[in-house]
Amino acid sequence: MQHTISVTSNRKGVNNPTLASQLRRTVKTALSAEGMDLPCEINILLTDDDGIHEINREMRQVDAPTDVLSFPMFDLAPGEHPDEMDADPDTDRIPLGDMCISVERAQAQAQEYGHSFLREICYLAVHSTLHLLGYDHLDEGPMKRQMREREETIMTTLNLER
Repeated sequence: MQHTISVTSNRKGVNNPTLASQLRRTVKTALSAEGMDLPCEINILLTDDDGIHEINREMRQVDAPTDVLSFPMFDLAPGEHPDEMDADPDTDRIPLGDMCISVERAQAQAQEYGHSFLREICYLAVHSTLHLLGYDHLDEGPMKRQMREREETIMTTLNLER
């Protein structure tokens, strides 16, 4: 499948080609696991806590840093997908949305949870990809459990389980 996953950075020191390649592989694995079989595009912005704080304040009116932000293009339910008609006529790809990851926060959380930075940042990318595909976890009920189960299944596929 020819998905386009662009990885950019807006902060000095968070641009790493090896990390970008791993994030592309991670997102493509998540898309495949969710049955997204149409070519799509996702933009990933790597930033630091100050950068994500600014985006969170501007886009969500939340005046705090966070680990990952997701900005889906479609209002989907889990298991639902856009169709060919949703593709951008210029690229023939479906623009699923954007994600923003704080590399600084991922490093701190990896240390806090006692696992690798790679596992943490890939987990955040999987988490965000699922949000772009309609998953949510606002409640403590079945939707949150469903999302956590999908995350762990995908992380196992990537050999990055806990």
